[in-house]
Amino acid sequence: MPMCQDSMQKTAVDARWAIILMLAVCFTGAGTADETQHTEASSDVDATAANRPSRDVHRPTLTVGQDAGDLRGTDDKVIQAAVDYVHRLGGGTVRVLPGVYALRNAIYLRPRITLVGSAEKTVLRKTDSVVTGLSRDCDWYEYAVQVESAAGFSPGAGVMLRSRTGPGDWQYDVLRATVTSIEGDILFLDRMAVKNFWTRSKATAATIFPILTAEHVDDVAVEGVVLDGNRDRNEHINGNYAGAVFIQNCNRWRFTNVIARRYNGDGFSFQVCDDIHFADCRATDNADLGFHPGSGSQRPVFRNCTARGNSQGIFLCWGVSDGRVVDCNLSGNARYGISIGHRDTDNLITGSTIERNGEVGILFRKEDGEFRGGHRNRVEGCLIRDNGAGRPGIGIDIQGQTHDLVIAGNRLESTAAGNQKTGIRIGAEVQRVQIEGNFYGGCPAETEDLRARPAGP
Repeated sequence: MPMCQDSMQKTAVDARWAIILMLAVCFTGAGTADETQHTEASSDVDATAANRPSRDVHRPTLTVGQDAGDLRGTDDKVIQAAVDYVHRLGGGTVRVLPGVYALRNAIYLRPRITLVGSAEKTVLRKTDSVVTGLSRDCDWYEYAVQVESAAGFSPGAGVMLRSRTGPGDWQYDVLRATVTSIEGDILFLDRMAVKNFWTRSKATAATIFPILTAEHVDDVAVEGVVLDGNRDRNEHINGNYAGAVFIQNCNRWRFTNVIARRYNGDGFSFQVCDDIHFADCRATDNADLGFHPGSGSQRPVFRNCTARGNSQGIFLCWGVSDGRVVDCNLSGNARYGISIGHRDTDNLITGSTIERNGEVGILFRKEDGEFRGGHRNRVEGCLIRDNGAGRPGIGIDIQGQTHDLVIAGNRLESTAAGNQKTGIRIGAEVQRVQIEGNFYGGCPAETEDLRARPAGP
């Protein structure tokens, strides 16, 4: 009997707990429904017309113009003042009215800023550059340099220090800074040198800078502006250090209807940046790369963009993955339409026109070893035509130990005036390339496969 009583008591307790749990579930469900109804109902209530708190943040818009606007001027200072003012308020929009603005320094963009122009009527134009040698060594901990001539420099102007570290165009120590004051032949800087700039390394100071720039800045949009690099009157600079746009360690930027033209370097260069998106943008007549997704950049997107008249259209640097090139026109560049190489993997090129580039339409570069190759990329539904100027050209050239590519549904052709002698060339060490459903027209060699074939019987 005692055991029976214990069992009955336990059963009663279990029943009570079951009822409590059931009620809890019912009340929880009812609460969720009420909350849903409350949320839906409250979304239609104007907080200013009821006793509800106003919790929505409305970001300010500040206009910059030459003859109208909240701030007025014709150079970089007025645009920078607007950017910094809006940044102090937590972000917002800087609207630049029509005009040509002469830039003696870069525009340094800030988080949560939208910079909006009036399409091709708003031009940010780099002024002429000057360059001079250093007349005294500058060590890494200094804030000033002594130069051979300070002519052409001014307080507030952008300055770049360069010191050679090797023979290559990219082999420099570089400092991007602003001149804060000038005393005789001494330029004082807003940043410490960080590196050594010594006369024996032919160190120079030059008024070279990006037109738009930022480091460690997220969530920015740029719309409807022309960035004019004034190429013929400026020093050349490698795209690892500057460009019409140069951003580093930045994420979630959006460029819409932005033109980067005639910069004596790259058009758009972004280094170690994730989720940088371009729509309806143009890179034209820049000395080097039109679009330069730099080392380690993940998920870049180029949609309906044009690269023409550059050295290369789009150059995927090191470790660029999960990118998308959609409905773009990459034509008339001196060397390549698109270049893919060092650990650039899992990218898609689709629906794009790649034609009349000087050497190759799409190049998969030869890298040092299999690990560093540009693997698992796809080229689909593209028109690849008439690549090659002055010598036989190639539509798609796959080099090195690249593997696991898909080349499908493309049109590879050479017209009567074209010089694209080979549709697709597959290098001797390439592995696992899926080629299917492509149309070839006018190419003497549709596919040139250089891989060793087993000897016949």
